[in-house]
Amino acid sequence: MELLVRANWNRKIKLKSGTFTSQFAFVDGLPEAARFSVTIPAAPGRKERTAELALRFSPVTLCRPHPSPAPDLPDTVRLTIVDVREVSSTHDGESIHWRLLTTHVVRSSKQARRIVDLYRKRWTIEEFFRTLKSAGFDIEEADIGEPEVMIKFVAAAAVAAVTIMQLVRARDGTTEEKLIEAFDPDDRPVLEALSAEFEGATEKQKNPHRKGTLAFAAWVIARLGGWTAYYGKPGPMVMRVGLEAFRRIKYGTTLRLKNV
Repeated sequence: MELLVRANWNRKIKLKSGTFTSQFAFVDGLPEAARFSVTIPAAPGRKERTAELALRFSPVTLCRPHPSPAPDLPDTVRLTIVDVREVSSTHDGESIHWRLLTTHVVRSSKQARRIVDLYRKRWTIEEFFRTLKSAGFDIEEADIGEPEVMIKFVAAAAVAAVTIMQLVRARDGTTEEKLIEAFDPDDRPVLEALSAEFEGATEKQKNPHRKGTLAFAAWVIARLGGWTAYYGKPGPMVMRVGLEAFRRIKYGTTLRLKNV
């Protein structure tokens, strides 16, 4: 198992010469290994932009902190530091600057870039746990005493959380995912029937996505979750409510009721 974390403390490191310095001063003095451009997505208070990033990396030897928080810690730990900082300044707000520590061996700028790309996935992980917790299933409040039952519940919630995240990402029609990425083939006629039911006379009230795509399903699930199609974009909570409603409707289509 490899580790990748963001360096929060300016720790002391030991150089090959036997002398000591701080890791931030050390990496600041390294020559640039490469430059590359990435798209920084929009966020509250921040517009989407293209950022030019400078990359530096080097192996480092971290020293044990003093006083030591535990008596059995080694005197030093060998890691790799990857520093990526934004050099373009034609934007408002805080520039990107990450100092990353990893157990991965990094010998080239291509490998260093991979470390940066891996760290960028942290937001997906945070979204997943947020969906499992406050924005979705609130699993921390589950009052289940039996470990095996709790494990099954968390596993089922995890599968549903992934589906919800897929729907949120697909809502704009930019992921090009197909319906079968998250739904069964026999879900399609139910989704198409619901879409026709929800569509209204105005352009805003029509499903803008092609049938058979996950974006098409996301529009339907969002409407089931209470989204009006007029204001804002549906998030995890709306998708969770909508997905639960869809499952109930889908189950209803399988019932063979007579004289009802």
